[in-house]
Amino acid sequence: ASRGVLRGDLGFSFIGHQPVADAIGQYFPATLELTLWAVVPLLGIGIQLGVWSAVNHDKFVDHVLRIFAIVGWSFPTYVFGLLVLMIFYAQLDWFPAGRLSEWATRVVLDPNQFNAVTGMYSFDALLNGRLDVFLDALRHLFLPVITLSYLWWAQILRVTRSSMLEALRQDYVTTARAKGLPERVVIQRHVQRNAMIPVATIGGLIIIGLMSGVVITETVFNIRGLGYFFADSALHLDVISVLGFTLFYSTLVVLGNLAADITYAFLDPRVRYT
Repeated sequence: ASRGVLRGDLGFSFIGHQPVADAIGQYFPATLELTLWAVVPLLGIGIQLGVWSAVNHDKFVDHVLRIFAIVGWSFPTYVFGLLVLMIFYAQLDWFPAGRLSEWATRVVLDPNQFNAVTGMYSFDALLNGRLDVFLDALRHLFLPVITLSYLWWAQILRVTRSSMLEALRQDYVTTARAKGLPERVVIQRHVQRNAMIPVATIGGLIIIGLMSGVVITETVFNIRGLGYFFADSALHLDVISVLGFTLFYSTLVVLGNLAADITYAFLDPRVRYT
């Protein structure tokens, strides 16, 4: 059956008689769930690796992490995604693709057993007290989260390392060391905090990119989120849906930049007075 694109009175595009706003509301929870689970290891581990690399500048650890970053940044998403699928799903059968197993899907779609609140299965499972569904959702999220984290760790690592190396050369670091402060205190209170502004900028852009839908990752792991919606709309030449997605993405960019600006004030008190 052909996919019809109809026009409503308000200019909405209907995909199977569904307005664009409703389609975004349907697909966005899957993307948001993936983003929320990916952002913690992505930023937390990426920043820590960058700090570790800068503190051990030109040592063996630094060289290993730089190679790690180069390999990660050069790896195509679909290649790494298919690789982890081949190893952990096809060979070991540990972490499957999709969002839920068949039995968990039946539970989630049954209103007598499950009350969908947010549309994010892992969080809804906790709200419904279904630990079995929660663990199944996490099992399905593991591979896409690892894929996104590894590919973006490289970028976060490089930005954090460069910013840390620049901060380590500043006079206030020399003064702090001359006062006899422990190196751990110097790194955490004086260097790392001042080096986080560029990291906050790139981190905000990464989160915006994740929330707007990661097309390749969602396609490889069969997650029907915003990336799936955008790719499907483009393939069927659904111009109105593509424009609706673009407008939604533009809104996320504005909100993300605003959040990054607010974060600057917490990282650097001097920003509050400018």
